[in-house]
Amino acid sequence: MEISSPDKIYFPDLGATKFDLASYYVEVAEVLRNVAGGRPALLQRFPEGAGGNSFFQKRVPRNAPPWLETTEVMTPNGTKSNALVVADIAHVLWAVNLGCLGLHLWPNLATDPDHADELRIDLDPQPGVSFDEVREAAGLVRLLLEELGITAYPKTSGNRGLHVYVRLAPRWDSLDVRAGAIALARELERRHPDLITAQWWKEERGERVFVDFNQNAPHRTVFGAWFVRPREGAQVSTPISWDEVASVDPESLTMRTVPDLVRQRGDPWKNMPNEPQSLQPLLDMAARDRENGLHDAPWPPEYPKQPDEPTRVAPSRARKG
Repeated sequence: MEISSPDKIYFPDLGATKFDLASYYVEVAEVLRNVAGGRPALLQRFPEGAGGNSFFQKRVPRNAPPWLETTEVMTPNGTKSNALVVADIAHVLWAVNLGCLGLHLWPNLATDPDHADELRIDLDPQPGVSFDEVREAAGLVRLLLEELGITAYPKTSGNRGLHVYVRLAPRWDSLDVRAGAIALARELERRHPDLITAQWWKEERGERVFVDFNQNAPHRTVFGAWFVRPREGAQVSTPISWDEVASVDPESLTMRTVPDLVRQRGDPWKNMPNEPQSLQPLLDMAARDRENGLHDAPWPPEYPKQPDEPTRVAPSRARKG
């Protein structure tokens, strides 16, 4: 595949070019395919590289090559579009050639759009929260999931947070997975109220780690594992082992360092696709919350109002009203 403008600088802090980015994806092709293979992807294009302006492209261009695999997806507002499928590394390189630094992935395979097979636990540190506190929160997520008999895998977000993924058996839809994520977030907050919050409204979160359950809402995409974030230092959203959580430095995991790391210690997520987990323990927890009078949690603004959703107004505004 020919890469146009290969010498264009995409990551100024590293002096890394568009061709360097393409070469990185070739180097990590096997581990990337292990978790991203077969998933629809949302394109975010950066014509001037990291640090420049960007725009999302929901549809694959009409002049795309005939070999490109695509699938029909739906966005949160109900719009249908023709999305790229990460069928192999050539599809990633095609996206790079358009100016995509990384890809945002759906939580389902293109061949099974009705089932979400990933629970994505986004640990989002609020202002004033240190990365050490995020590490602690990740460990508490692991302990709770293990208590429920669920195996999970951590990764860096490529920025300030950590993500914890659970590969699910293809039995539940995104509404179920979101309900499980809410139940998990609420239980973590009950057990560790000084460190973890499940509060959707920013004014209620305080200096705590927010468990962003809405990353599991239907048709929601999340920046994929092993992809390079649009930061000038080319940080990678990197899968790590639980032993590495205590010492990992996310800033040092870049497109320059990650290929060597993979060669040295392999893929810590290697077994994840072969060990699908059950969501049922979290759904049982969600059912208990409903029996105790807890309603649905707020949805993001781009979604229609849901039947059991509380008033979608920040508490401070509601008091003024």
